[in-house]
Amino acid sequence: MGKGKAKAKQMKGQLKESAGRAMDDKRLEAEGRGEKAVGKAQEAAEKVKKNFKH
Repeated sequence: MGKGKAKAKQMKGQLKESAGRAMDDKRLEAEGRGEKAVGKAQEAAEKVKKNFKH
């Protein structure tokens, strides 16, 4: 997965989290937080891969 896709996943998670908060939907809010965390982890993994290639 590329850095762009990881950033997109973070943004999607942020939107879900915000929507869940606005609608008082705890499940959607938690799903968004989880998705955002996965995106951050994927972005970190991409940085590590990039550093090992050089």
